[in-house]
Amino acid sequence: MFECFFYPPKINVMKAEWNNQVIAESDAAIVIENNQYFPLEAVKKEYLKPSSTHTTCPWKGLASYYTLEVDGKQNPDAAWFYPEPKDAAAQIKNYVAFWKGVKITS
Repeated sequence: MFECFFYPPKINVMKAEWNNQVIAESDAAIVIENNQYFPLEAVKKEYLKPSSTHTTCPWKGLASYYTLEVDGKQNPDAAWFYPEPKDAAAQIKNYVAFWKGVKITS
């Protein structure tokens, strides 16, 4: 007689950390151009401060930025998002990505 075991598929929970704090955590992150985009609802908004910086990507559109502020330290423009992405990047609407020393782990 054989016993059968069901092992559910492993779900990767991605984390974004900076200054010893978890900034975002989600199992629904999307990878675009080697960047993890986290759903906005998975980001701790108390760490995000609006920035006046904007850049343009030819296929994603106009990016806006946030400065991270954690425990009195700032990381200018360390998070970005596309408020109105072009059609080719529609899946990252309401998603945020990180760089500038923000550690992404699974």
